[in-house]
Amino acid sequence: MADWKKRLQADPTAWLLEDGHPGVRRLALTGLLDRPESNPEVLAAGREAMMSGVIPKILAGQDPEGFWGARDAFYTAKYKGTSWRLILLAELGADGRDDRIRNACEFILANSRDPESGGFAFHSSGRKGGGRPSEVIPCLSGNMVWSLIRLGFLDDPRVEKGIDWIVRYQRFDDGDRPPYKGRPYEQACWGKHTCHMGAVKSLKALDAIPKSRRTAAVRKTIETGVEYLLIHHIHKKSHNLAAVSKPGWLRLGFPWMYQTDILEILGLLTRLGYRDERMREAVDVLLAKQGADGTWILENTFNGRFPTNIERKGKSSRWVTAHALIALKKFFE
Repeated sequence: MADWKKRLQADPTAWLLEDGHPGVRRLALTGLLDRPESNPEVLAAGREAMMSGVIPKILAGQDPEGFWGARDAFYTAKYKGTSWRLILLAELGADGRDDRIRNACEFILANSRDPESGGFAFHSSGRKGGGRPSEVIPCLSGNMVWSLIRLGFLDDPRVEKGIDWIVRYQRFDDGDRPPYKGRPYEQACWGKHTCHMGAVKSLKALDAIPKSRRTAAVRKTIETGVEYLLIHHIHKKSHNLAAVSKPGWLRLGFPWMYQTDILEILGLLTRLGYRDERMREAVDVLLAKQGADGTWILENTFNGRFPTNIERKGKSSRWVTAHALIALKKFFE
């Protein structure tokens, strides 16, 4: 562990373990100090996070039916609707056994999920119920499957069908073939070149499945998706590696919601066990962004649109710092 830390400007681990930030403390204990989920300190941090800080604020004001705000605006009320709150709760490590969270998950499964395909849509179907089939999109489907797995719904057949949707429909195309036709490919999200965000969120969902539970089809989809990210060197244009695909992917943020950046992708690839040289440029960018005190700045945020702000833009971010250290640890160890 000491060897990879030699690459850092400073080691901010003690800062991440400070009292008053239980969610980050829990992440640092498990991701940096390799404490198991059953560790008393990890369990205590998890309990504290559910009682203080941002998680109780995100959970506040829930309707008894499990949604927040307008019932039908679970997705379109960015970033306060029910879909977004579940993503926030999953990113913050909330306890999915909480009745409020379980009710919200059930609401999304009943109203956003298309029963026929298993994907997730941004409106409900007034005629058939469930998610509107013509509005199933990849980033939302990936985010919802990921969130539901993180919140304890892996064994739910409806989530299993969502996993099947990703395996069946998610494309990892590099602009070298005609667009696919038919549902769900009529959405603007699809085209000759795969949407980077949809690819990342879909892979993130499959990564949340324990290795022992991954089918051959899931493993194959992961391999295909990872190679898609690697030929882009994470943030470059694959047909012109001198060019950055989107400058915003170099600005570090948390939580990521439907967007992405080099940190989220590096975290995803290193969790999957990849240490490919094509990741090196993004790793170097990440290292260069570390401050002399060992922390990373929150450069990108949806603050002002969340139910509550998570951290302050332009200031040292505990969440970004924890995720950066975990990714670097996995890459260099």
